[in-house]
Amino acid sequence: MTAAVSLAGLRIVVSAGPTFEDIDPVRFIGNRSSGKMGFAIAAAAARRGAQVVLVAGPVHLDTPASVQRIDVRSATQLRDAVIAALPADVYIGAAAVADYAPRAIAGNKIKKSADILTLELVRTPDTLAEVSASPSRPRCVVGFAAETENIEAHARGKLQKKNLDLIAANRVGVAGSGFESDDNALTVYSRDGVQALGPAPKTQLADELLTLIAERLHA
Repeated sequence: MTAAVSLAGLRIVVSAGPTFEDIDPVRFIGNRSSGKMGFAIAAAAARRGAQVVLVAGPVHLDTPASVQRIDVRSATQLRDAVIAALPADVYIGAAAVADYAPRAIAGNKIKKSADILTLELVRTPDTLAEVSASPSRPRCVVGFAAETENIEAHARGKLQKKNLDLIAANRVGVAGSGFESDDNALTVYSRDGVQALGPAPKTQLADELLTLIAERLHA
C-alpha cells in the first residue's frame, strides 16, 4: 500500500453536516446530512499532519483527534465561521448548506390554523463561492455536489460557476450511499479530468480525496 502523502504544514478548513434554518422556536428547515463525510475528511487530514479547522453544523459526531471544531447552526453562522478561519491552504466545503431560509423567524410557535401556510424564503450566503472569490483564496477550493439526477452536468456547472479546483459529486436518494450512510461513491471533477472513487467507506474516500488534493497542490 502506498504511504499517505503528508499534509504537514498545511492549514485546511473543512465544513461538514447540515444547517438548520429556524422557522420559529420549535421548527426549522434542514436536511438529512449526517456530517460523516466531512468529519472523515477532517480526521484524515489531521492524521496526515495538517492543521485542521472543522466548521460543523448540528450533528452527533465526536470531534476528530487534533482537530479544532467550531459548531454552528445556520448557513449564515457557517459562512461567518469559515471566512473567519481564512487564510488557509485548502477549503473543503462538504457541508450540506441550506440554499434558502425563512425571511423572518417567528418569535413564538406558529399555531395550526389555516389549511395552507406560506413561508417566504430568501437565499442564504453562498460560502463556497465567496471563499473561491476571496482575496485570501485558498490554493485549492473543493466543493461537493449531492444530486438526484444529471450529476455530471450539475457538478461541472457548479465547478465552473464557482471557480472551484475540484468538485466531488455523488448521487443521493440511493440506498446504501449518500446521506446518513457509512459508505459512498464519489466522482471528482476538475477542469482537466475526472476520477471515480468508491463505492467504499467514507473513511477510505476521505483519504483518496485528500490524495487527489495533495497531488494537485504539489503539481
